[in-house]
Amino acid sequence: MNLFRDKQIRYFGIFLFSFALLIFFFDMALNAVQEKSIQNLFLSHDRAIVTSLIDQGVSKDVIAKAVMNTVSSPEGTALLANIGVTEHTAIRFLPFIAEFQQVSSYSMLLAGAFLTILLFIGTFIFLWKREQLYLQAAKVITCFTEGDFSCHMPQMNEGTIYRLFASVDQLATILQSKNETGHKAKEFLKNTISDISHQLKTPLAALSMYHEIISDEPDNIETVTEYSEKTGLALKRMEQLIQAMLKITRLDAGSIVFEKESCRIAELIYQAISELTTRAASEGKEIIIDESPKETVLCDKQWTSEAIGNIVKNALDHTDSGGKIHISWNRTPAMIRILISDNGTGISPEDLHHIFKRFYRSKKSVDMQGVGLGLSLTKSIVEGQDGVISVQSSWHEGTVFTLSFLTEM
Repeated sequence: MNLFRDKQIRYFGIFLFSFALLIFFFDMALNAVQEKSIQNLFLSHDRAIVTSLIDQGVSKDVIAKAVMNTVSSPEGTALLANIGVTEHTAIRFLPFIAEFQQVSSYSMLLAGAFLTILLFIGTFIFLWKREQLYLQAAKVITCFTEGDFSCHMPQMNEGTIYRLFASVDQLATILQSKNETGHKAKEFLKNTISDISHQLKTPLAALSMYHEIISDEPDNIETVTEYSEKTGLALKRMEQLIQAMLKITRLDAGSIVFEKESCRIAELIYQAISELTTRAASEGKEIIIDESPKETVLCDKQWTSEAIGNIVKNALDHTDSGGKIHISWNRTPAMIRILISDNGTGISPEDLHHIFKRFYRSKKSVDMQGVGLGLSLTKSIVEGQDGVISVQSSWHEGTVFTLSFLTEM
């Protein structure tokens, strides 16, 4: 039975069984004592009668026959009634029986008192241990309600009560996880707001300054034109920042469902770089797409092309005039890999492990327009589709980004 898996209940059950055995043996012993007492009572009574008859000169044969007689007669019954010995006679007037009753009563009282005290002690110990267990559990639950999850419910034994404690512990673990998740969400929101505020300060300050310059020289066409262009760049920077943060926030909140479909990799690449080819040409840089076989990849075409575009844009930002960005892909039995390499400035060793962090900007970076969100967004997009993004780079020797996606089974 599940009930007796509880160690305390099992011990209490053993105690009750032992107590029942003790009552049985006490009853057996008391019966033996009473039998001996009754025997001594009759012997004493018979000795007294025989002694009295001998003193009165009754023959021994008659006395022996009287003692051994087992049949009563009306005359004998009437004689006893005349001297006051009947079934209605009070026991106190029958000295032998009164003495037996006194001894028997004392014995029963002592045995009953001993057994009662023993039962009380055993029950008290069981209830006291149970009370201590409940108090310990209540103390742990109080810690849980106060936010302290370092304590744990008693789980040293088996039984229904310990399964209940284990369930409470499991509930506390879930609450702790939710609290930590909520705390991390608050911290993330706090840090995100702080980062956005920090990133918006620069373009806002620039816009304010440009506005003052234009206001001071409204008739100077060159000044107005120059700072109008700078105002446009600052506004564009703010728009990029806000759009990137909105996308990352939606990805983190899980509100974006990736619609995976089989896409030709070549089409995916051309879609990703369609808006970057003009920039590359104007900066004297070249984007080379490998004429690989017509491979396909299972992914969300829109989001994945944005991820690839962010990497190519990052490569353009860190590649000098005359530089080349090379895009290729290959298939393994389990993966489709898209490789984006450049011969730009590369990534220094101290920056390599931080490039996917939000708003991270290398001290060695010459890019003054980026906000440090492109690679972070790319990582969220790739990993959100169960893909893997990795990077290899050497300072002044270029960089290779690899996007790996599972093949269709």
